Amino acid sequence: MTDRTPLRIVLAEDSVLLREGLVRLFDEAGFETVAAYGEADSLLAAIDETEPDLAVLDVRMPPTFRDEGVRAAIELRRRKPKLGVLLLSQYVEGTYAHELLSSGEGGMGYLLKDRVASLDELEDAVERVSQGGTVLDPQVVRELLARRSDPLENLTPREREVMTLMAEGRTNAGIAKQLFIGVGAVEKNVTSIFQKLALEDSGTDHRRVLAVLTWLQR
Repeated sequence: MTDRTPLRIVLAEDSVLLREGLVRLFDEAGFETVAAYGEADSLLAAIDETEPDLAVLDVRMPPTFRDEGVRAAIELRRRKPKLGVLLLSQYVEGTYAHELLSSGEGGMGYLLKDRVASLDELEDAVERVSQGGTVLDPQVVRELLARRSDPLENLTPREREVMTLMAEGRTNAGIAKQLFIGVGAVEKNVTSIFQKLALEDSGTDHRRVLAVLTWLQR
């Protein structure tokens, strides 16, 4: 035992048995679980009151059991960039994972429940994340890498036609005339292309040029 201040943890896990088990485990490890919830919204609502060092969340929780935990984690990092976040899940949620991993200054962890080999391993992960480190299950890394794809592959056939004509230097009106569609339809396709290529309007870069460059470099 040391005289250091116990690590303060908030927990969101919808399974009562697992939630209570984690609370006991954290207590035995010398951590302090300041609050434990069955869903993510309650954790978010009380985060300023609990003032934790680390948030531990499941990925899929009520009400939809889809991605509540990881979306809550992103919101936590937005509000408290230095807060450590550890996701414990049976699933790899790739939709928001990149955003979560690249956000905030605090530690980040993503472990699969079924692959945590020992309580010591979990305790070590909590310590490392709370100190600003990153802990990723190898399976999480493999799945996230496998899901990486060329954003151009997500373009629809119509968007590809629009993109080709953009590369030829045609205006929206010129593209509309070539494809026998309205200018409004072209504008919607162009907007969709910008979104799929993650080209935000920065006020300085010309998104149309950047989109064309991406297209020509494929």
